[in-house]
Amino acid sequence: MSSLTHVTINFETSHLVFPGVIGAILAILGLAIVVTRRRSIAGSGAYWRGIVSQMDKIRFFGAIGLCFIYFALLEPVGELMPNTGFGFLACSIPFVLLTSLLFMHQRNLRTVLPVVMMAAIAPVLTWWLFNDVFFLSLP
Repeated sequence: MSSLTHVTINFETSHLVFPGVIGAILAILGLAIVVTRRRSIAGSGAYWRGIVSQMDKIRFFGAIGLCFIYFALLEPVGELMPNTGFGFLACSIPFVLLTSLLFMHQRNLRTVLPVVMMAAIAPVLTWWLFNDVFFLSLP
């Protein structure tokens, strides 16, 4: 009876439980959408061809590419200076800057200077918030 009041937590794998549960729920919901709306999904080819032909491909694929590069570099750069958060800063400052520059329509000194300042300030504030307020180390 005493085993009902005790919970054993494996800290090496406990962080993987919640993303797995969310992934399973999303997969089930996605399958339900595909099954219930299969006819409209099958007939939507012309709609998506129009969307793809009109989209800004450089910004769309650039943003996806920057996200992949950011997340791929976050851990290896963080391993160079473990448990300090400097890897987060080294990756986040260029990521915020490049993403902002990618979505800007006019790039001159007057518009780029605030973006550069924000790219330097926002990750530092985020790092300070997680490190000093929440006591969480960033990669």
